[in-house]
Amino acid sequence: MPGVLRLRRARAAAPARPRAGAAGPSLLPGVLGLSALLGLWSLGTLWLAQSLPLAERFGPLAAFASLYRLLAGNELTLHTLMSLKRVLVGLALALAAGVPVGLALGLSRGVEQATGAAFQLLRMISPLSWMPVAVMVFGIGDAPIYFLLAFAAVWPVMLNTAAGVRQIDPRWLLLARSLSATRDETLRRVVLPAILAHILTGARLAIGIIWIVLVPAEMLGVSSGLGYFILDTRDRLAYSELMAVIVLIGLLGFALDALAQRLHRRWRPAA
Repeated sequence: MPGVLRLRRARAAAPARPRAGAAGPSLLPGVLGLSALLGLWSLGTLWLAQSLPLAERFGPLAAFASLYRLLAGNELTLHTLMSLKRVLVGLALALAAGVPVGLALGLSRGVEQATGAAFQLLRMISPLSWMPVAVMVFGIGDAPIYFLLAFAAVWPVMLNTAAGVRQIDPRWLLLARSLSATRDETLRRVVLPAILAHILTGARLAIGIIWIVLVPAEMLGVSSGLGYFILDTRDRLAYSELMAVIVLIGLLGFALDALAQRLHRRWRPAA
């Protein structure tokens, strides 16, 4: 369509914005911070062990030894894969619901005024408080976990999408109309590319929230996942393994956030 071709040429001719973070930050401050955290962990367990000998089993040496044994024996493989699967499904559901609703909020002042109070009320309710309702409606299994994760993660996706739509330069929308672009073409060629960075920011925030909600949600009558494994180690009094799983949860969460940050930098629009 001629209108779309002219719109593409106009966007291609726009001056490119320099990308932020081209040079990666130094690793030294992060390494020092992690070393300090590890030192505080060691000192804390040594101090507690003076009055509670059991505390030694919560220390870093015992935790990392158990983590190595569990990873080498593939005892955590199934639980880790199931947790990651639930994270991805929860994030996909949050994106599928949050992006369209965010677009509607950003494009229509009336929709925002009609739904703003209701969304703010729902957003302030802890996702974990929905556990009994989720089990009653969806039963036992993965379905209530998916609901809790999606409910927790949809808000940053929706709000960041709406904020991105509101920050679009109105001249781009006027240009699209002047070039006779249809509403669908305007959405695909102007709006979505312009708000991609906001959607990715919302997805990164959603991953952090999902990872926090995941562990207690996996204590909801399932037989796999890192949250279930924590309950299992507690029941077996395997406290070093419990700390090992906590360390693994932190490492996986850190890796997921780093991946989301990398994707944000990779696909951030240049203009």
